[in-house]
Amino acid sequence: MFRTGEKMIGYLLFFVFLIHTNEAKGGMGKPPPLPLKKWMTLSGGEPQIVANGGFSGLFPASSIMAYEFALFNSLPGTILLCDLQFTRDGQGFCESEIALQNTTNVDDIDPKGQKTYNVNGQEIQGWFGLDYDAVYVFNNVTLNQNIFTRPPWWDGQVTNMPQDVVFSFKTPPRFWINVQYDSFYNQHRISPEDFILSSMADIQPEFISSPEIGFLKSIGPKVKDVKAKIIFKFLGADVVEPTTKEKYGSLATKLPMIKSFASGIVVPRQYIWPSNNGYLQAAPTNLVLDAHKLGLEVYAGVFANDDYLSYNYSYDPTREYLQYVDNSQFSVDGVITDFPVTASVAIGCLYQNKNASRIIKTLIISHDGASGDFPGSTDLAYEKAIDDGADIIDCSVQLSKDGVAFCLTSPDLTDSTTAATLFMDRATTIPEIQADNGIFSFDLTWTEIQSLKPQTQNSFRDLIRNPLYKNKGKFMILSEFLELAKTKAVNGVLINIENAAYLASNKGLDIIGTISTALSNASFDKQSTQKVLIQSDDSSVLLKFKDIPTYQRVLEIKKDIYGTSDELAQEVKKYADAINVMRRSIITSTDTFFTKNFTNIIPAMHAANVSVYIGILKNEFENLLLDYYSDPYVEMATLVDAHADGIITDFPATANSYMRSPCNNKAAPYKISGVIPGDMHANAKQKNQAPTAAPAPDHNGPLLTIEDIVDPPLPPVAKISASNTTSPSSSPTTAPGPKSSTSSATVTRAGLCIVAIFGVLGFLTLE
Repeated sequence: MFRTGEKMIGYLLFFVFLIHTNEAKGGMGKPPPLPLKKWMTLSGGEPQIVANGGFSGLFPASSIMAYEFALFNSLPGTILLCDLQFTRDGQGFCESEIALQNTTNVDDIDPKGQKTYNVNGQEIQGWFGLDYDAVYVFNNVTLNQNIFTRPPWWDGQVTNMPQDVVFSFKTPPRFWINVQYDSFYNQHRISPEDFILSSMADIQPEFISSPEIGFLKSIGPKVKDVKAKIIFKFLGADVVEPTTKEKYGSLATKLPMIKSFASGIVVPRQYIWPSNNGYLQAAPTNLVLDAHKLGLEVYAGVFANDDYLSYNYSYDPTREYLQYVDNSQFSVDGVITDFPVTASVAIGCLYQNKNASRIIKTLIISHDGASGDFPGSTDLAYEKAIDDGADIIDCSVQLSKDGVAFCLTSPDLTDSTTAATLFMDRATTIPEIQADNGIFSFDLTWTEIQSLKPQTQNSFRDLIRNPLYKNKGKFMILSEFLELAKTKAVNGVLINIENAAYLASNKGLDIIGTISTALSNASFDKQSTQKVLIQSDDSSVLLKFKDIPTYQRVLEIKKDIYGTSDELAQEVKKYADAINVMRRSIITSTDTFFTKNFTNIIPAMHAANVSVYIGILKNEFENLLLDYYSDPYVEMATLVDAHADGIITDFPATANSYMRSPCNNKAAPYKISGVIPGDMHANAKQKNQAPTAAPAPDHNGPLLTIEDIVDPPLPPVAKISASNTTSPSSSPTTAPGPKSSTSSATVTRAGLCIVAIFGVLGFLTLE
């Protein structure tokens, strides 16, 4: 061994963190097996989870931390994968890339060490292990996280030989060695085969893989006695295999030949389920079925939560795994993943779970319907939310100039419709509503609004939501929304009311009276079967509904709050039965994007008999704190563990899948567990590394105040001439074209252009 000091120095706090997490999840303790399930794998058993360099979605790949975290927190039997690279004197070490500069500090410690090598026909520049002796590598080269969306706080972990990994555990783990560059290393008089054979007694790999047929044919007979599985790894379809000089795409049609020397194959996911323009094709290829007929196992990879997933998955990473293990035709025999915890959730908890009984009763409340899949507040979004298992569907009520009540996330039509392309001349600034210019619903007639198309709002510029449907669906008037809720027998509706005072005093529009009449006409005030939640950020609005005991009043707090007094919680109770707060008001975060601690909002409100609803949950990995492993299930589990009464989400399907998981049963051997806020931050802080970029503000902020709760009385509805409006009942079916720029709107032409551009792009910033 070529190491100085204690190999595990500095890991004490990390082990404490592992123990906490392991207690929650089950970990390596080999709990009783999960209930027997039918799998369409070659063996009929559960698909294998192969941790690619350990938990490399969080820690530097191939570090002891990454391997230990994967093994302690994933399903029992998880396999650890080591990509084998070599030093000049033939010592093997685990490292994901042959050029080391992206994943280690080698370019810092040897700035002049860059070289160019021909690697299987490709010229590669960089720093290579074979230019350094083992003593130098193991005593100087440390591992770094090489993907910018992943945390750098554990950079500096030591480089490991395969023996280091195996010896880190009391019980030897299942181990997989991948030899990516056998021909290249042999050209430089280094034999991966000799290294593996001489190390077999120590590392005992259960799997040996390579994309090079010559290597597998040579080593296969020599490891037959130890029963190591030989796995042929496919690269891209147009890449040439070094031994046969054939492209891997062509070799995929020659599975009988591969069966002559291998017991399984590793393939990129596209070989199994191709996609076009981000959408899966209607059917998979025959690769898995053909391989299984020959007795070949099939491993798919590499899966990553923070990759650009197919639009079919709605940014839910578990759905990608289930696509390959839970379809009606086949199941792959294993998945190779950077996030083995998410693979464990998919395989151990969500498989064949579509019709499972609901275990967790926390309310699932839609946000503009299933707005993660379709333009928000449209018929398509609401129907999808209902089909996906939302308990409560929501309508943020807006009014047109002529008093038609309809559902839309905001009175500003700029982002959620195509208004910026038709009604630029109507843009104006209304400080009482928002700081930015907008094209507001109450300045357009319902006929004009119907001339627009809905528009998907993307939460992040580079993570587009279902682009084929970005302008699909139709706007729903309030009465249609309520009829849909009754027809589909959803558990309830949430009616959100904003800007009531402005509409009354400045536009002569009575939004409260309009909503009350619509609810009464639909008989929602005369029944208790379906919940009715009346939500507003204005306590005076909520007071208008206090005399209908079947309605639940919800006070929305639109800013981050980080705690409350018991007295103010009791004050909330005077106006509301529930409170809707942002996620950061429940779990604060650090300036390095880890969870920090729970606030007292939930216990204080519960003590006052006030329910707590939390939103807005989104599946996109950019929306999730680092502790959550880019996995929306971990965030949900954390909020449910905190006793949230309801979650408000753009993706009800993901919430419903979580709520139905049998792993939420107390007797389940594997848990979908929330995090303990602050634990991972404490471990990262122990590294004492400053952030490389300017940090976001640390989320320590204001407490709830009386001004957040109590609002002035509502003004009377002003009498404003309606001579220029059109009666809804007489509205033509086609809208007139946009009017000329004679509006009194106080905006500049440059400002109007910006409004139009952002209306077309339709993206939001992180909440």
